Amino acid sequence: MTIRPFNAPDAPQPLAAYSQAVEVNAATRTVYVSGQLGIHADGTAPEGIAAQAELAWHNLGAQLAAAGLTVHNIVKMTFIFADRADLAGARPAREAAMGAHSPATTVIIAGLVNPAWKIEIEAIAVG
Repeated sequence: MTIRPFNAPDAPQPLAAYSQAVEVNAATRTVYVSGQLGIHADGTAPEGIAAQAELAWHNLGAQLAAAGLTVHNIVKMTFIFADRADLAGARPAREAAMGAHSPATTVIIAGLVNPAWKIEIEAIAVG
């Protein structure tokens, strides 16, 4: 399998740690991971964005591991934040989880189902 992130030279470059597009060449399987929240297995949510972001990444990693994959198999991500002010507070958890891996990414600011939830992360992975 070959994963080639790229950014067209004649279009705007990424504003953060992501790629504008990702090409996947492989006879492989694709795993679509539903949005993972920053909540514990019992459904409780910590108050701060940093703790919720760490849990959302943990939960995403658990879903990928169940499929035999890791975050380095992710080719597309969507982040949903309830509050734009939480973007900076979630960044350290992303950097810790992803390192230099930069899949295609979309960020949406919108309300989440439960007002206590601050972040939701969904992903498409290949492996």
